[in-house]
Amino acid sequence: MDSVPFHDGNIHHILETRYLHSRQDVNHSLQTHSSLIRRLTQERELEGHLGCVNAVAWNSRGSLLISGSDDTRINIWNYADRKLLHSIDTGHTANIFCTKFIPETSDEIVVSGAGDAEVRLFNLSHLNGSAENAIAPSALYQCHTRRVKKLAVENGNPNVVWSASEDGTLRQHDFREGTSCPPAGSSHQECRSVLLDLRSGAKRSLADPPKQVLALKSCDISSTRPHLLLVGGSDAFARLYDRRMLPPLSSCRKRMSPPPCVNYFCPMHLSDRGHPSLHLTHVTFGPDGDEVLLSYSGEHVYLMNVNHAGLNDMQYTSGDVSKLMTYSPTINGMELQPSVSSVFPNGFSIKKNVAAKIDYCRKLIKYAEKTLNDGPYYGIEACNEVLNCYSLTIGPALKYECLCIRAALLLKRKWKNDAHMAIRDCCAARKIDNYDYKALYYMSDALSQLGRHKEALDFAVAAQLLAPSIPEVAERVEKAKKDISSAEAEKNNKTNDGGSRFDSRGGRILSLSDILYRSEANSDASQDGPRSERDDSDYDEELELDFETSMSGDEGHDVESNILHGSLNLRIHRRGDSRESTGANGTVESPSSSSQNDKAYQSEAAIDMNQRYIGHCNVGTDIKQASFLGQRGEFVASGSDDGRWFIWEKRTGRLIKMLNGDESVVNCVQCHPFDFVVATSGIDSTIKLWTPSAPVPSAVAGGAAGPETADVLVAMESNQQKLSRGRDSILPFELLEPFRMHEFPEGSLRLRPFECAQS
Repeated sequence: MDSVPFHDGNIHHILETRYLHSRQDVNHSLQTHSSLIRRLTQERELEGHLGCVNAVAWNSRGSLLISGSDDTRINIWNYADRKLLHSIDTGHTANIFCTKFIPETSDEIVVSGAGDAEVRLFNLSHLNGSAENAIAPSALYQCHTRRVKKLAVENGNPNVVWSASEDGTLRQHDFREGTSCPPAGSSHQECRSVLLDLRSGAKRSLADPPKQVLALKSCDISSTRPHLLLVGGSDAFARLYDRRMLPPLSSCRKRMSPPPCVNYFCPMHLSDRGHPSLHLTHVTFGPDGDEVLLSYSGEHVYLMNVNHAGLNDMQYTSGDVSKLMTYSPTINGMELQPSVSSVFPNGFSIKKNVAAKIDYCRKLIKYAEKTLNDGPYYGIEACNEVLNCYSLTIGPALKYECLCIRAALLLKRKWKNDAHMAIRDCCAARKIDNYDYKALYYMSDALSQLGRHKEALDFAVAAQLLAPSIPEVAERVEKAKKDISSAEAEKNNKTNDGGSRFDSRGGRILSLSDILYRSEANSDASQDGPRSERDDSDYDEELELDFETSMSGDEGHDVESNILHGSLNLRIHRRGDSRESTGANGTVESPSSSSQNDKAYQSEAAIDMNQRYIGHCNVGTDIKQASFLGQRGEFVASGSDDGRWFIWEKRTGRLIKMLNGDESVVNCVQCHPFDFVVATSGIDSTIKLWTPSAPVPSAVAGGAAGPETADVLVAMESNQQKLSRGRDSILPFELLEPFRMHEFPEGSLRLRPFECAQS
């Protein structure tokens, strides 16, 4: 697939266009051109922190870089000479997770949010000129009760910062109204800064009403339409709000019902999972504000369209999810099309340039078909090229063929959610041709992989009616029948065996790892199968688990053994924890009862995915970013748990570059606002700067963490296996199995030292 060009044009042609027509936006095209991405390599490693670097951000002019770390310091770096200008002792008592320059302040005012639930504002003009300084914050907000995970600022607004916290609130801090607030839980607290109260906002699925605390992990404000606010947290749904339509700021004394949002964003196949470990780690707007990017823990990165009401309406409801996997002679109530030919429906002759494109697509499809007998990855890329770039050019017959081949390749590869992607292709193919068996056949195979054996049999039987003489179709029917019998036998065995562990409340003793992650399934089959008792029950305990590193003393990295040293912090809260929701009088007013909410709740619609980006692994940390690269945002980048970071072409999802950026985990990826320079950070205590300075273009690049010697497909395959195994592949929770929840008092447990082998 290296011979297939990327879709940002020939760089020489772009330069000639600039000379002839003086296009003002040509610099935007050149900033992150694919030819430059292929030459990315590490230029500099910035040293100055003593712990994990959890946040990096550029100022609006690109002249300064700010970073925040586990060492509770904010560092300011000069872009021109890559030197450390200031290292500020913030006074935070826990890891800094987010930091920003406040706009329109001549880059003199910066803000930080940390694990101590505080937001601190600093005026750099108060520094005395030396590199290391401890200055008092010019503003201190202590109204959050849980970790502050993300800050947002509005272009052109020097007076306000927004903070998203795991306490379920997004707060608006106006520096003109006050520079401090009482600590959370104090008897005299009356801080009216809550813009979004989502303490009863988390949803198990699209059809379920919001009930539990939505622990916010990320937020962003649109740079083109600053009234739009995007948030993501501890469930599968990103939410888009219009700040002009939100109720007035409130205090935390009364827990409010979640306000209505403009849109939910969630890939359809994730909207009905209800798995507690599925959550968002990062949400962000695209440069033009028309797209959003979502990064999921234990999942992939997804692109969504904000303006969903266009030609490709991607909106769906909870009922559409079940319809997708249920056989019907019609789809969405419409009679399916008869068998199609390669003739275009309008009957017009095909122009030469169109004919050349169609011939090119045929070659790609033929290549993809050959890969059915080999590795499917590049065949899938060939189909992606055809369907994402030439869908309106090729005829319906060619499109049907390409959809079916891609579905077959996805089912052969079996990476996470490939079966769901195959189902999408089969449904699209059935809308084109209802009289060919292939779409039904592959649909049956996909449903079998997901453990939906009865539905798989329905599609297999339908395929057999259309192709009774094809042996592989008859075999698919028999296999579906055997799968049903095996599933029923396994269910009966489990019923007869009963449970071996019992809880004093409900007959089951729960291990620590049980409650933390409720044994996330090892495959999509179990994820989409019947829910276990644990998934359907509500726990009184709510837990937070952090893995923190420290570079002081003998902790840090053991290079020889490749062991990551640090501390494991466990916080156990009871539902209705007084620290989280008590007001001045120690009581909480909650919204209407859950039973009333259930009766009145009307299921809302959500926006489906436009594109998926795969190859990385996001399991070990919940601050991992996915970012648009460049002023046009034509490329997408994300960190990974394997110490690499990945760059994809936004339009096609095609991986362009894999770079070795950290000895353990890359969390942050931020592109310079004008130059093609990318800053990355992670578990290492350094920041890496990447520039297109490699003498030869390549698909991989090494850095200070070591040379990149792994094959791209091998690395991607390894990451997919980690995604399927969940957090057990990153943190050894089996070490905690002997502990039981009733053995720990309510509060915090701190285990030190803790070692986590990095794969």
